[in-house]
Amino acid sequence: MELEEIQKNEQTTNSDFTDQNKNVKRKIKKIRVIAILSVLILITILWYSRFIATTGLVIKEYKVTNSKLPSSFYGFKIVHISDIHYGRTVTKKELDKLAEEINLLKPDIVVFTGDLFDNKVIISSEDCKDIIESLSKIKAEIGKYAIMGEDDYDNQNWNNIITNSGFKDLNNTYELIYKEGYEPILLAGLSSNLSDTKNAKDKIKPINDYIDSLKESEEINIPHYKILLMHEPDYITDITYQNYDLILAGHSHNGQVRLPFIGALLKPEKAQEYYDEYYKLDNTDFYISSGMGTTRLDFRLFNRPAINFYRLVNK
Repeated sequence: MELEEIQKNEQTTNSDFTDQNKNVKRKIKKIRVIAILSVLILITILWYSRFIATTGLVIKEYKVTNSKLPSSFYGFKIVHISDIHYGRTVTKKELDKLAEEINLLKPDIVVFTGDLFDNKVIISSEDCKDIIESLSKIKAEIGKYAIMGEDDYDNQNWNNIITNSGFKDLNNTYELIYKEGYEPILLAGLSSNLSDTKNAKDKIKPINDYIDSLKESEEINIPHYKILLMHEPDYITDITYQNYDLILAGHSHNGQVRLPFIGALLKPEKAQEYYDEYYKLDNTDFYISSGMGTTRLDFRLFNRPAINFYRLVNK
């Protein structure tokens, strides 16, 4: 009897060991499957972020309402482009498509808020010709305006391209714009500060001085509605933003890579505080373009290349 019990116990032990061994093998197989799937998912996300999400062009349309806008400017259309970083994910093909899409919108003005170039990309004379040819195709009823980004400062081709493609250099200056009436609006520009030895307060002072002079002016036809172009959004706290009704910026790419419920992941210097597409600061509307190109890493996620299209109304 004792021998039989011992044999039974041995059989039970062997059976338990076999079952445990099978369970371990199942767990190992499950872990392997999960690991393989995780790697495949990661590779798919990286591939999509690099080769799909960096292509195409989204048009983000906004209605901007402000009672200070002159009646003659009701429905005024602005196209805002930014951060092309030519030569990374944007080539002549993308610029030609950009011009085509902008012209379909029939804007009154087109504004560019910097970083035509990328400091990691060498621009050839042939590239310059291609960029001028593409940007020259962009049509605007009143005009096209541009300011420098930090990657444009050290590139000697910037002035040549901007001038010969029909844009007006608005760095640290302003222009009065008229449309079917005698009351203008003011359009001002502030160049990048990351690559400039002169600080934002000093650069914008002449523009702010002019705006301050308007408060004591007895003239009737002075600009009451004011727009400012700038590159790095975090400098907004240095420039007396209350002087402006609408401020348009770039640089942040809206984070370039974004995740649901988390938001922006890649926030460059001077786009740490302001990086999303819109902020309301007191009575100032502040829009930040997600840009067309990429910087640092050639990836986008949940944030396709885009241009902004604003329609201004006064009610």
